[in-house]
Amino acid sequence: MMLRDPRRLLRVSVAPAAALAVAVLSSLSRCSLLEPEDCVISALSPYFGTKTRYEDVNPGLLLDPEAPRRDPELLEETCTPVQLVALIRHGTRYPTAKQIRKLRQLHGLLQAREPGDDKTCAAGSHDLRAALAAWPLGYAEWMDGQLVEKGWQDMRQLALRLASLFPALFSFENYCRLQLITSSKHRCVDSGAAFLQGLWQHYHPGLPPPDIADMECGTPRINDKLMRFFDHCEKLLTEVERNATALYHVEAFKTGPEMQNIVKKVAATLQVPVSNLSADLIQVAFFTCSFDLAIKGVKSPWCDVFDIDDAKVLEYLNDLKQYWKRGYGYTINSRSSCTLFQDIFQHLDKAVEQKQRSEFLICIIFLLSEELLLT
Repeated sequence: MMLRDPRRLLRVSVAPAAALAVAVLSSLSRCSLLEPEDCVISALSPYFGTKTRYEDVNPGLLLDPEAPRRDPELLEETCTPVQLVALIRHGTRYPTAKQIRKLRQLHGLLQAREPGDDKTCAAGSHDLRAALAAWPLGYAEWMDGQLVEKGWQDMRQLALRLASLFPALFSFENYCRLQLITSSKHRCVDSGAAFLQGLWQHYHPGLPPPDIADMECGTPRINDKLMRFFDHCEKLLTEVERNATALYHVEAFKTGPEMQNIVKKVAATLQVPVSNLSADLIQVAFFTCSFDLAIKGVKSPWCDVFDIDDAKVLEYLNDLKQYWKRGYGYTINSRSSCTLFQDIFQHLDKAVEQKQRSEFLICIIFLLSEELLLT
């Protein structure tokens, strides 16, 4: 597994927890609603971080988003999976209200330009600015990070792939042994509901799924203390979240030469004063390219504002923020996740114990999270 540190890449080897086949999946799998020939791509896609479309990372999803794929050596014939624990991020979502407000601010700057103001623009810059001004905003604050239809499809198809990959675990007899735990964030709750719809399709092919409340085994269970542990760790809140200086490295980079060069470049493209732009607005413009790709399947003019070198700087900015806010920058960041990891390994230890006592146990546990922290 590869973890990205803002200063270097860290390689982490993941060893088996026990000799028996216990599958631990951390899945960020998304699926495409687009046919392969209709797929729209952008050279910037590898630099969007968690906002990258999953099919851009795993093109095999474009061929058949419901077909399972695995390394043939992952599960040998002599191994039998007895438990599956998956820590899963939500499906494709809308931008947050905060991001949409910033995008509206950018759109307003473009709309405020007078027609005569473009006379001094280079032809290419003028054409791109005009295209951006004419491009519809497309997002309203009420959307606020909600799961989009593609996100529902993501999770339904993920369920179908896992059910095909582990048919013994996902037999209908084991359906009600499934434990699905989610945070209270609506995109996570909806992702859990979509996953259950996918399983319903697996068990009842051709039939429309009923409401989640009417399914045999009920709705996902909300547990914020487990899934949003970072909101319940007072030391983390004090030392990082509420600490105005915790992200001083991030703020320094925003005002540094690499980011300011991009700010000046974008200001020239939009034909607006540099003082009207900020690193935060530039980052939202960059991610607008990714949202339009993931949600609408289109390449917006915002993708043409940036080149690969810009994308690398903006990727670094995002990595730097996550490093200090959610990653290895402060010790408490990873320690705050111990409750979740302890819960996961308790389930694994129980499976080992019961297997050793020859007790028959099949358990499937899915944990839907808004943020993923690694120890």
